[in-house]
Amino acid sequence: MAYLRKEKQTVEIDYPLGEVWQVIAEVLASLDWTVEQTNDPSYQAKVKTNSGFMSYRSKLAILGVKVDDKTCRIVVEGETPVTTITALTDFGRTSDRINLFFETLAKRLHTSKNLNNTGFSDK
Repeated sequence: MAYLRKEKQTVEIDYPLGEVWQVIAEVLASLDWTVEQTNDPSYQAKVKTNSGFMSYRSKLAILGVKVDDKTCRIVVEGETPVTTITALTDFGRTSDRINLFFETLAKRLHTSKNLNNTGFSDK
């Protein structure tokens, strides 16, 4: 018997939505996740993660929302199919994958903010 484990996480980021959306494309490529569908004008994407040992791929829906000119909100909803066999080894996998996405996004945004035109840190 299979069912879906669902998770949702919302993060507000102090960067313009357009800039964050460009970095999200880089993040997904670096994680080697499959982008199934993207709608850049409405800041939406559907993504499949990689499968793990004794776990299925997760499907993530990513939505970007403009709060103001300098702030945006990123909403990630994920679901992972789970069976009675994989239920114990897969516990928290969807949440882990969403957290991995946001951690990688934060690192990329931090890196892009601290680099100037020459590629060297402003520090």
